[in-house]
Amino acid sequence: MAEAHSAVAFSFAITHEGFDINYDHEMLNLVWNSGVRSWKKRMARARNGIRNGVYPAHIQSLWLITAIALGLHYAGYQAPFNLTNRILVHLPSNTMNWQITACFLAALVIWLSICFTMRYTLKLLLIYKGWMYESRAPGSRVSLPTMLWVAVVRVLSSWNKPGLYSFQGSLPRLPLPSVKDTMTRYLRSVRPLLDDDNYKRMEGLAKDFEQTVGKKLQWYLVLKSWWSTNYVSDWWEEYVYLRGRSPLCVNSNFYGTDAIFMNLTNVQAARAANVISLLLNFRRLIEHQELQPIMVQGMIPLCSWQYERTFNTARIPGLETDRIVHYRDSNYIVVLHKGCYYKMIIYHKGRILRPCELQVQIEDILKAKATPVEGEEHLAALTAWNRSKWAETRNTFFSRGVNHVSLRTIESAAFVLSLDEEPFEFDLKRPELLDSFGKKLLHGNGYNRWFDKCFTVCVGSNGRVGFNAEHTWADAPVMGHLWESVFGDDIDGYDETGNTKGTPEFQPPTPTRLNWDLKPCLAQIEEATVCATKLCSEVDLRILVHQEYGKGFMKKCRLSPDAYIQMALQLAYYRDAGRFSLTYEASMTRLFREGRTETVRPCTIESSAWVKAMQDPSTSNDHRVKLLQDACDRHQLGYQDAMCGRGIDRHLFCLYVVSKYLEVDSPFLNEVLSEPWRLSTSQTPHGQTPKMDLKKHPNCISAGGGFGPVADDGYGVSYIIAGENLIFFHISAKTTCAQTDVNRFSDNICQALADIRSMFEQHMKDHPKPAKTITNGKST
Repeated sequence: MAEAHSAVAFSFAITHEGFDINYDHEMLNLVWNSGVRSWKKRMARARNGIRNGVYPAHIQSLWLITAIALGLHYAGYQAPFNLTNRILVHLPSNTMNWQITACFLAALVIWLSICFTMRYTLKLLLIYKGWMYESRAPGSRVSLPTMLWVAVVRVLSSWNKPGLYSFQGSLPRLPLPSVKDTMTRYLRSVRPLLDDDNYKRMEGLAKDFEQTVGKKLQWYLVLKSWWSTNYVSDWWEEYVYLRGRSPLCVNSNFYGTDAIFMNLTNVQAARAANVISLLLNFRRLIEHQELQPIMVQGMIPLCSWQYERTFNTARIPGLETDRIVHYRDSNYIVVLHKGCYYKMIIYHKGRILRPCELQVQIEDILKAKATPVEGEEHLAALTAWNRSKWAETRNTFFSRGVNHVSLRTIESAAFVLSLDEEPFEFDLKRPELLDSFGKKLLHGNGYNRWFDKCFTVCVGSNGRVGFNAEHTWADAPVMGHLWESVFGDDIDGYDETGNTKGTPEFQPPTPTRLNWDLKPCLAQIEEATVCATKLCSEVDLRILVHQEYGKGFMKKCRLSPDAYIQMALQLAYYRDAGRFSLTYEASMTRLFREGRTETVRPCTIESSAWVKAMQDPSTSNDHRVKLLQDACDRHQLGYQDAMCGRGIDRHLFCLYVVSKYLEVDSPFLNEVLSEPWRLSTSQTPHGQTPKMDLKKHPNCISAGGGFGPVADDGYGVSYIIAGENLIFFHISAKTTCAQTDVNRFSDNICQALADIRSMFEQHMKDHPKPAKTITNGKST
C-alpha cells in the first residue's frame, strides 16, 4: 500500500552484493526534531516541577542560604541547631571539600524547611473564606481579620512569580459539608417549588435519610475526602460525563462565538491561519507552564489543573463508559473541508509555523479539487451518535488497518479545524443571522464537527470564527480564557489586504489526505447521520443582544449583576411557564484543588416572593424593590456558599454514588437526583486575561457561547455581561416541546429587564439622594 510505504523512514536488507540501506532524509529529520522537542518538554517539566514544588520560595534562594552557611562556618559561628557540625560527623573526613558539602547539606535542610513552612502557611491561609462574605456595599468596612489575612496572603502570593501550576500544592481540599447542613439547605431550596403537603413529605424523607442511611454514606465520603485530592471531581467526570450514553452533540458539547462587532478580515485562510498560530502559542504557554494562573482580586489563586488537557485530547467511546485520552505532544492538526480530512504539519525545524506559512497550507486545502471517498463526508456523524453504538462501530471497523491509523491521527491531533463553506453572519437588524451562527457552532450539520475532540475551531467562508468544545476535559471558563487570549492578539494579525502579515521563509509542507476504507461500515454511518440530523433539527436557538442597558445600571442599583440577571430570568420563566421550576446556575469551586463546579439554586423563597409581587398590581413599588434586594442578597449568599464548598448538589450526588456502590436504596436520594432542571443557566466569564484591553478595543469581546437544553421541556440559558450597556443571552430549547419557545422566552427576558429598570427608576425618583454640600472644604 502506498501509504504504508510512505511511512517507512528507514529500511535495512542483506543482498548477495552486501548490505542495502535505504532511508528517507526528510522523514528522519522529522523524527529527530520530534525527539528533540520531546526531550525539551521533559526537561522543562522537570524544571517546572522543582519550581512548583518549592513555591512560593525561589530556587535561587538556596544559593544565598548556602553562602550564608559557608560564611558562618568559616567565621567560627554555628549554623542553626549546629546542623553543619552534626552533618560533618557523619561524613568520611573533615577536609575542606567535606566541610563545604556539610555546609551545603545544612543549607539545603534549612532552605527546604523555609520552603515548606511558606507553602503550608499559604495553604492554611487559603482555607480561610471569610473574605468571600465581606460586604462590598459602598461605605462598608472590611473586618480586621480579613485585612490581616489579605496582607499576609498578598505577601506570600506575590513573593515569587508563579507558573501555571505553582499554587496547586498550596490549594486546600474541597471541604465536605455535614449531612445536617446539606439537608437544611436543600429543604430551604425546594420550599417555593412544593405545596405544603409535598413539602412535609420531603421533610420526612430528609429527616429519615439524615438519621439512618445518611450517616453510613457520609462516613465513606469522609474517608474519600481524606484520601483523594477532591472528593467530587473524579466521580463527577466519570458518572456525569463519561458514563453518559447520549450523543455529545447538543447534549454535552458547548460552543463559543466570535467578537461579532469586529470584522478583522474576510479572508478565510488568513483568519484560520492566525487563529491556529495563536492557539499553538497558548499551548506552548501551557506546556512550559508560563501561562499565569488566574488570581481572584490579584492574589487568590484558582486551580489550574484543567488546563493540562486543553490540547491533544479526545474522548474515546466505550461500550459502557468512555475515557479521556490526553497525548503528551502533537506536531499537527487535522483539517476538515468539504467532507475531506487533512493532516497539517504545524512545526518546522523545532519552531511553530508562522501565520503566513500556515495560510499557505490552508489555501492549499481550499484550492484542492479532492472529493471525499464513500462515507467520508458523513463520518463525523459517528461522534454525534449514541456512545455505545459508536463504541461498537469503532471496535469493529476502526481497530486495525487504514481506518485505525486515520482515526488515531484525528484523536491525537492538537485540535480539529473545520473550514466551512457557508459564512457566519451577523447583523443587528437581522437577528436570525446570529441565531444561525450559533446553531452552526452548536451542532453544524451534524457531521462537520468532530464532537469527540477537545475542541473544533470553526471558520466561516467570510473569515468569522467560533468553536465547539467537548465538556468532559474542562469547564467553559477554561475555553473562555483561551478564546479571550486569542482575541487579545488577533487584532493586529492582518495587513491592509486582510491577509496575514509577513512572508513565508520556506515552502511549508503540503497537508496530506487521511485515507479511509469505509465501505464495510456505510450502514452505521448512514444510521448515525440520520440520528444526528434529527437531533440537530429538534433544537432551536435564539441569541438575544440586549443593548438597552447592562451592568452599569445594575451597579447603580447596588445589586450584583449576576443576581440581577438571575432574578430577571426567574420573572421571565414564571411569566413564560406560569410556575416556578428547579433552576440550575453553574458556579466554580476552583478555589480548591481540582475543583470544577457546584450548583447554585436561584429559585429561592425570596426570589419567588419578589416574582409574585411583580405579578400583583396591588404591591407597592417600594415593597417590590425591597423584596428584590432581599432576593439578590439571598442569591449572592447561595453563590458564595457554593464557591466555598457549602453547596447542595455535589454533596448529594456523591452520597448517591456511594449508595449505588453499597447497593443501598434511598427514596430521598432517588427523588432528589431525578428532579429535572427545566431552567439551566450559566454565566460566561470574561476579563480572564490582561491582553483584553476593552478601553482600547471596546468591540473586542466575544458574544459568549451557549449549550443545549438540559431537559426536553426546559430552557438552556447562557449569558455574558459584555459591557456597561450590553448583555448577550444564548437561549436553547427543544422544538419537540409545545410548552417552550425560545423567541417567546427571549421576549419575556427583555420585558423582565425592562420592568426591573422601570421599578428602580421610579424608586430613585421617589427617593432621590440628598445633594452633596461643601462644609469647610469637605463634601458631606
